[in-house]
Amino acid sequence: MLELHPETPDDWWEVEALYDLCFAPGREALSSYRLRDDIAPLQGLSCVARDPDGILAGAIRFWPVHVGDYDSLLLGPVAVHPTRQGEGLGGLLIRSGLHLAQDLGWERVILVGDAPYYSRFGFQRLDDVIMPPPTNPDRVLGHELRPGAWEGVTGPVSRWTRG
Repeated sequence: MLELHPETPDDWWEVEALYDLCFAPGREALSSYRLRDDIAPLQGLSCVARDPDGILAGAIRFWPVHVGDYDSLLLGPVAVHPTRQGEGLGGLLIRSGLHLAQDLGWERVILVGDAPYYSRFGFQRLDDVIMPPPTNPDRVLGHELRPGAWEGVTGPVSRWTRG
């Protein structure tokens, strides 16, 4: 049985090693990482999944960003250790994170990812939201945590500027 826990500073390097294992070399060169530079993932939303022996099975992080004039969450990365893939852990991490974000009062979530995968969680393409280049606009997806939260939200995604 896996247990989800909020990520702590002690988890940082182990989570980073998981991301290195699961994603291509140079993952930090992606434009979405420029939105994360020198900004900590949100405590209480970013989570790890561990087995009863304490072995890391998966992780998800959320970051604050602005979309135009609106506060938003940037989801990602989410990763599941290769030995645990196919068990539904990625979906559990995403669903749990979205529910927790909603409970904390966030209204919208954005990510860069594959629409066929993320649509099962309610993500849809955002036509009027611009991620820093070079990002494929077809991969810019959003999810409403409050009905209508993406209505009228347009413009560039930018780094968080509040404490």
